[in-house]
Amino acid sequence: MAMRAAGPATERSGGGLVEACGASSGAVATGLESPPSGFAVTPPTMSPTAPRLRIYIDADACPVKDETYRVAARYGVGVFVVANSPILTPRATGIERVVAAAGPDAADDWIVERAGPGAIVVTADIPLASRCVKAGADVLAPTGKRFSEDSIGMALATRNLMDRLRETGQATSGPKAFGPRDRSNFLGALDNAVTRLKRAGATTGGARGGSER
Repeated sequence: MAMRAAGPATERSGGGLVEACGASSGAVATGLESPPSGFAVTPPTMSPTAPRLRIYIDADACPVKDETYRVAARYGVGVFVVANSPILTPRATGIERVVAAAGPDAADDWIVERAGPGAIVVTADIPLASRCVKAGADVLAPTGKRFSEDSIGMALATRNLMDRLRETGQATSGPKAFGPRDRSNFLGALDNAVTRLKRAGATTGGARGGSER
């Protein structure tokens, strides 16, 4: 008598009953039992949950918020605009303003706690960029420069050197003025980052995904 097989494993299931056609008894074989002679049993498998693609903007003095909104809307990606004080944001689906608690690093901490695979962080803050890279996020500067595990160490070292020079009274040139070329480079870099993460399996969704707070 043919046995009835259980349905296929779902994303949150580790497997189930397997079919044992032609068995003469009423017993049903499972993935943990030895199969009847002449029958092969495929072990149950788990499908990992794909990371959700989302963008976090370190919004204080960020010059590319509008560019981020445009790319995010094109791909249906949720955006979190994180700042230490209230700022204006578009009243659009998928954009959420986050006012961090009091404290000099509160906004940074909020972002880092949620950064990880599938996240894109937009910031010019090198220490924040370093923390997010270590968490597994993609990190872009407003100029379009991508911070990676290979480049973040040098960026931190350069920042620390410039800080020491300023503390000793030595004149430094400071960062270059932000210009149209930087804005264009950022648009291209953000578009590439979203495309790369989608190809890697990240899923898109609105900002109010329910897991950010």
